[in-house]
Amino acid sequence: MYCPESKDAAATQEPTRRKLNASEQIESQPDEKEASTNRTPEVLNSETPAAPRETSSSQPQAREQHFTIMYGDTGHSYESIIGPYLFGAKAVVIEDPYIRLQHQIQNFVRFCETVLKSGTVKKIELVTGYDDRTQLAEIHEKLDDLKQSLLEVDVILDVKLNANMHDREIRLDNGWVVKIGRGLDFYQRPTSWFEVGANDLSLRKCLETKVDIYKVETDN
Repeated sequence: MYCPESKDAAATQEPTRRKLNASEQIESQPDEKEASTNRTPEVLNSETPAAPRETSSSQPQAREQHFTIMYGDTGHSYESIIGPYLFGAKAVVIEDPYIRLQHQIQNFVRFCETVLKSGTVKKIELVTGYDDRTQLAEIHEKLDDLKQSLLEVDVILDVKLNANMHDREIRLDNGWVVKIGRGLDFYQRPTSWFEVGANDLSLRKCLETKVDIYKVETDN
């Protein structure tokens, strides 16, 4: 959609699309300019202690946790559970046998959106299950759409199907492991899709499930 004044503009007629390039440098920051030499140096009174320099860390607090999400609880989103552990991770493996129905695939899309916010993950691997009632063609179609959208932001999605799997586990290559008893599908179905919590999972009521988060040794 464009306004009449801009329909003949070059940017409207030939919009620029970002081309993926595996060799493209992902992060490039310009060097900071040196401070002006004319700045007057700050003079501190010898009797007045200098104020402590504020330190900031971009790494969120990450610690081992073992807790239970109770039936009807709210305040639990994928970001609140796994977000603090994504710092520095470049690859995520998620094993969940029930990423097959419409709402389960939508939950997986939300999970991928959470992973993208880390800014460092470049590969997501999904291992999920199926049975004789599973519409494999429909699953492939939906996940292929997700693959393409992730590829446009330089993230690879690899999907593997395993009919015999039962366990649920999320593994990060920085050593953290997150186990949610119900996998990603631990939210109650909203009474109405027009009620609070229908879109924001942090406001959605949960089913009861256990969460175990711990760290293992890595080869890195």
